[in-house]
Amino acid sequence: MYNENAYRLGSKRSTIREIFEYAKKRSEEISAENVFDFSIGNPSVPAPEEVNASIQRIVQEMPSVELHGYTSAQGDKAVRDKIAQNYQRRFGIPLTGDHLYMTCGAAASLTITLRALACEGDEFIIFAPYFPEYRVFINGTGAKCTVLQADERTMLPDFEGLESALNPHVKGVLINSPNNPSGVVYGEETMQKLANLLRKKSAEFGAPIYLIADEPYRELIYDKETVVPCPMAYYDDTIVCYSYSKSLSMPGERVGYIAVSPKATDGKAVYAAVCGAGRELGFVCAPALFQRVAAECDGLTADLSIYKRNRDLLYNGLTACGFTCLYPDGAFYLFLKAAEEDAAAFCERAKKYELLLVNGTDFGAPGWVRIAYCVQTERIERALPLFKKLAEEYGL
Repeated sequence: MYNENAYRLGSKRSTIREIFEYAKKRSEEISAENVFDFSIGNPSVPAPEEVNASIQRIVQEMPSVELHGYTSAQGDKAVRDKIAQNYQRRFGIPLTGDHLYMTCGAAASLTITLRALACEGDEFIIFAPYFPEYRVFINGTGAKCTVLQADERTMLPDFEGLESALNPHVKGVLINSPNNPSGVVYGEETMQKLANLLRKKSAEFGAPIYLIADEPYRELIYDKETVVPCPMAYYDDTIVCYSYSKSLSMPGERVGYIAVSPKATDGKAVYAAVCGAGRELGFVCAPALFQRVAAECDGLTADLSIYKRNRDLLYNGLTACGFTCLYPDGAFYLFLKAAEEDAAAFCERAKKYELLLVNGTDFGAPGWVRIAYCVQTERIERALPLFKKLAEEYGL
């Protein structure tokens, strides 16, 4: 009749989407200005001016049939070459267009990459806290998904736990930095440790362990001293999954790319498998107009000063209330320690003040909640007195 797993996934939305829909319903009931929805990572800062300018110029200059026609399955060659040249200039990696596959956003990048790598009996490792869809994507390949807990003080990987977990069945390790939901950045020391361990274990097992770097928040960094290392510069067997949704504030346009390191083991075969997985999943020819827009605007960002102001206002305000929060170096999420053991109960109590937060359990981090601060600054200013009332209920 139908696929039971597909039915299960389709009949119940993710917790984030459930709260998002609840927020819309409450907005109809009591007016949107009285609902403080911190659930979803939908950029609130307009796209850079260059995005609209490039759209207008491309539409005016390119013949309509060519503009709206098919590109190559893996993306327009000129687009891929331009993005690769920019990547090489920024990060010193000799990437070419033949290492890039244009995709319909980061979700397509990840599902294609995982499908391209996964063989029967394979395993992929992810670190909590993690984006909940990682489990869905990995399970969809038939591979095993292994979750390792992070150090709760830093939310960085536990390398002793990783070394114990690595085995000959592990095909890949999936990382996300800057991290959703914690905002933590994997610095140079973390990246070097990770690369050294993966090299050691790959040699021991006689097969590469691929590092899959999910990087939709790569550009969203707020402090000058924070550096987001380029994974390919540390580890040859790296595949980068990127999206322009957050950096260019255009999540609805669904465009990103997969980049296979030019030094990856069996790199040409892996890239061919990426192309084949895209074909199998139906993810060929990402939106043609926005491929070209992405190439024109690659490396630009929306106005990050607004997110920085939101981050500082929220973090300082919540800690002043007595809450324990993890300082976010990047992305636009803040991780807050629930004021009681049951984070779900904490989120329900917050609803009394129309504060809509996401339980961290779905991210593999029980006892924490995620707050998305990609909202209008005045929303945070108006929400802080409500957070103070919530804190007072807990005697903070």
